[in-house]
Amino acid sequence: MTIEGTGSEEIGDAPGHPPRPWSRRTWVICLVVAFLLAGGAYFALNRPGRAQPATGRPGTGAGARAVPVLTATAKTGDLGVYLTALGSVTSLNTVTVRSRVDGQLMRVLFREGQIVRAGDLLAEIDPRPFEAQLNQAEGQLARDQAALANTRLDLERYKRLVSGGFIAQQQLDTQASAVIQAEGNVKADQGQIESIKLQLVYCKILAPFAGRAGLRLVDAGNMIKATDPGGLVVLTQIEPIAVVAAIPQDNLPPVLARMRSGGAITVDAYDREGRTKLASGTLVALDNQIDSGTGTVKIKASFANTDGALFPNQFVNVRILVDTLRDAVLVPVEAVQRGVQGPFVYVVRPDKTVELRKVALGPTEGGLAPVRDGLKPGEAVIVDGADKVQERSRVEPTSRDRPPAKSGA
Repeated sequence: MTIEGTGSEEIGDAPGHPPRPWSRRTWVICLVVAFLLAGGAYFALNRPGRAQPATGRPGTGAGARAVPVLTATAKTGDLGVYLTALGSVTSLNTVTVRSRVDGQLMRVLFREGQIVRAGDLLAEIDPRPFEAQLNQAEGQLARDQAALANTRLDLERYKRLVSGGFIAQQQLDTQASAVIQAEGNVKADQGQIESIKLQLVYCKILAPFAGRAGLRLVDAGNMIKATDPGGLVVLTQIEPIAVVAAIPQDNLPPVLARMRSGGAITVDAYDREGRTKLASGTLVALDNQIDSGTGTVKIKASFANTDGALFPNQFVNVRILVDTLRDAVLVPVEAVQRGVQGPFVYVVRPDKTVELRKVALGPTEGGLAPVRDGLKPGEAVIVDGADKVQERSRVEPTSRDRPPAKSGA
């Protein structure tokens, strides 16, 4: 049964009829109530003073888990201070071997790229024309020597005739002049013979010093002259050898100080990548002026080069030892961190907590950094894992100085 009113809207549902659907107003009210309940729950869980889980950096809380890090021990040692520069290998002696006489090149007795010794026979020029000239000059000498002997005999006869009054003094003087002229002819012949013998010596071209022969410039059978500009071969000395480099003028004072002290300055030559050491030598010369265009000064170092590691005109990286830091506190360069306050390291205390320590550094070398102030020998510094810790963090250190444990049998 239904109760009818003035409108057609039903006030209730008759028993046995299905319930009416919710209206839009009812849904809006339910949603507002749900939002209010969710907001209240969030405020209750995040109100001030409520305990929160540790969400900071690992190892910063009192009960936080220790952070595993790798450490190294600061040690005391000597560290060299080096200057670096780009240099070029230069032969101490380079010569273009040329012929000193004209003739046909008969033989070439060296191999291209061969290491030759001083005095080795490199090539030979046809000596037969000079041998013929020598025979001719020796014949001329014999004839002039015979003429000289005859004029000397005549001079002795004239002396006796003059003493007896048979000839005039003028004839004696003329004969004496003839003797002097004959002696001059003999000396000229002897000089001609020595010149031809020297040319015969020049027919054999010898190495002026020990070195490496380059590529052959003339083949056997060609006619060559002493005035040919090309020459036969270029010979370069490689033992010892030199390296010329340029250093900035600001680095000149420490080099001069070492040179004045009288000690040898060690110079090392590395490959172009600066990884492989090629040779070690000593500084032998310093240029007498600074290049105003580049602001650098040239230096020259000598290397024994017995193994042939250095080659003429080769580019190398040069390292000059200008000072040695004695008994310096050394740490690996990866242990040094840098911030707005300057360089610092993380020191691991005996209680396995971290201390941030500001340090004063010297010039780094060979993966080591000398600490002038702020660190003592024997203290452990973090070399790996520093990005995971901060002041007073708890850590679990592993020293890389400790040898790895051997596995059991």
